[in-house]
Amino acid sequence: MPPLGSRADVLQSLAGLNIASDGTSEGLLHGPGIMLEMMPQEDPVRQILLSINDEDIAWSVIMRMLGKLPWELLDPESGRKLKRDL
Repeated sequence: MPPLGSRADVLQSLAGLNIASDGTSEGLLHGPGIMLEMMPQEDPVRQILLSINDEDIAWSVIMRMLGKLPWELLDPESGRKLKRDL
């Protein structure tokens, strides 16, 4: 699996989508309706765990994230992938 990017690049890309750390824990990021977890000190970043906190707003944020970043999401329970349309 290719890396998502350097830690600095990933954090900068997510910050542009209003997703950032609240300063309480390294690798724990919050955005509207979602929470992202990265392995502490992992660089380059190879995977991020995404959790939905509020479905009413999370999906618009997730779709915007997929539209701007060259990443794909994998549901580990079903094996289904969600990625941007090219």
